[in-house]
Amino acid sequence: MDAADLAQLLTPEGMALLDRVPGLAEGDDVVRAVSRLRAEGHDPRLVATVLTQARLRQRARAKFGGFAGRMLFTEAGLEQATRLRVAAQHAGRFAAAGITRVADLGCGIGGDALALAALDLEVVAVDRDEVTAAIATHNLAPWPPARVELGDAARFDVGRVDGVWLDPARRTAGHSDTRRLDDPDDWSPSLDTVFAAATQLPTGVKLGPGVDRDLVPDTAEAQWTSVDREVVELALWFGPLARPGVRRAATVIGAHGVAELTGPADAEDVEVGPLGEYLVEPDGAVIRARLIGDLGRRLGGRMLSSGIAYLSTDAPVDTPFAQVFRVRDVLPLDPKRIGARLAADGFGRVEIKKRGVDVDPAQFRRRLRLQGGSGQATLVLTRLEGRHAAVLCDRP
Repeated sequence: MDAADLAQLLTPEGMALLDRVPGLAEGDDVVRAVSRLRAEGHDPRLVATVLTQARLRQRARAKFGGFAGRMLFTEAGLEQATRLRVAAQHAGRFAAAGITRVADLGCGIGGDALALAALDLEVVAVDRDEVTAAIATHNLAPWPPARVELGDAARFDVGRVDGVWLDPARRTAGHSDTRRLDDPDDWSPSLDTVFAAATQLPTGVKLGPGVDRDLVPDTAEAQWTSVDREVVELALWFGPLARPGVRRAATVIGAHGVAELTGPADAEDVEVGPLGEYLVEPDGAVIRARLIGDLGRRLGGRMLSSGIAYLSTDAPVDTPFAQVFRVRDVLPLDPKRIGARLAADGFGRVEIKKRGVDVDPAQFRRRLRLQGGSGQATLVLTRLEGRHAAVLCDRP
């Protein structure tokens, strides 16, 4: 969507049209809608823009819930936007630190600014892209504490605020089909500029969860967050936004609510031991934060093999920080033998997980030659005390 498309969408005709076509999915419904709206005499370009927004709003419900129904998006903006449940955690940090004026630099479509403003914090949201800034202005209109400015985040006068939230652009410019930028010097603003800002006042920084850990300063609290078992971000916190004594944090958000595991540094692993009755797979946020050892000690577990992020316990455990599987059997890493065992036990469907073995799960699945059984099992391909093995498991 370019500026002309957005300007046409923001007219009374465009917004009224958008209100008529909520939640359209891909397929015949869209085809019929296009035909109907064009037959009514609406501009074809406006119709295309409206239907694109309807589809984006439907997709955005996963991130923004009911708020998505009045928001506007670009493809890239929605993809890169912070989930509202995560943005609420960010905003809570600023509020707890007593910060009342926050600059959201690189605000995108306004997800984090929305959460900050919802806590009655004064927010200046800045983005360098004209279309994106205009969309953020629309999305933040119901929240008077937030205002949007078109500008370069690197040139913002941080003396105007008490704290900064930075989300460096890590993809090429554009509203769709963008490409990831791997070099931190190519981000906007660059990582050096971001860390320079962090020396001036309380700062939070959103980065991708897979960022090189060597780039994380010793002065920051590094917090990895997962939502419904998907690791979605690494946030770095500086100054009073970082909690005393905490340098590593794993925040796990799911049906259970919000749970957190923290530590002063990377945790030392627990000892390696034999596979017990239960196999424990730590949440990705726990793995990224390198707090597996602390989780193992909390659960009374042991590592299956050195350097492999699986634990084992002899008794069932209930924790938001991991998935727990009951061990059925241990088999050699031989697709033919495993396939025969699955068929004998009536398993026609199998979930394949792997760590520490050089195996393509899709190819391995084909080699199993699964039969038409009605049961479902979990197959964990890994190393047990250094040896390759397949662990046949059930979800409790």
